[in-house]
Amino acid sequence: MNKELKYEIIIYWSKEDDCYLAEVPELAGCMSDGNSYQEALANVEVIIEEWIEVAKELGREIPKPKGRLKYA
Repeated sequence: MNKELKYEIIIYWSKEDDCYLAEVPELAGCMSDGNSYQEALANVEVIIEEWIEVAKELGREIPKPKGRLKYA
């Protein structure tokens, strides 16, 4: 993963899906899954790079990482 791209990743267990889900809130629709926490993280790192690559190809704006997001 490009270490310059430091997006927040939220990983949680989904009982419904019977796997870990990893979401990147700053990149709309960017998420992945895995049978373990580590697998979900590794998969979403690949998906982040692919999300950015596709956004560039389509001429879409790529959000700058904000770091830790705060929710009310």
